[in-house]
Amino acid sequence: MTFDHYKINLLQANESEAFFNLIDTNRPRLEDFFAGTVSKTLTLETTENYCVDIQKRIENKSYLPYMITDIETNEFVGLVDVKNIDLNVPKAELGSFIDGNYEGKGIVTEATKLVVDHIVKQYKFVKLLCRAGSRNKGSIAVILKNGFELEGTIRKDYRTTKGDIVDLNYYGRVFDV
Repeated sequence: MTFDHYKINLLQANESEAFFNLIDTNRPRLEDFFAGTVSKTLTLETTENYCVDIQKRIENKSYLPYMITDIETNEFVGLVDVKNIDLNVPKAELGSFIDGNYEGKGIVTEATKLVVDHIVKQYKFVKLLCRAGSRNKGSIAVILKNGFELEGTIRKDYRTTKGDIVDLNYYGRVFDV
């Protein structure tokens, strides 16, 4: 999948250094709401091990990390991941982030659109879910621009790495496949 000068592909095992660099550069911005990924990518070695694990999860369709790459620099600039996949329904949850230097340019919005179109067609998802901190205006804007609707706010639903317990907004989108 491509748009403008970006491409979107599933993370490959040999891309652990690029993945580490993206996370490491944005670690302070990601630690609260991508705590699992941040904790498994503390060093290049732990990131390599994590990427091996991710490949197994891709194979069994339990996790699909779509990396956004700047074609001009060949560097990862963001991620749209598909997690909590339940192929029995079928449904999944989306998460996303963008490198701080690329923020506010609509890249995650467009990448999310392409990933949603792809996974609905590929996996026949009838429901997609997004969660966002109720104060995270950027993520909420991406979610709403992609046709998701607020289903509710779950109060005191998530503990950040700083220990704060915050409200999460749940957004859903249903599809006829």
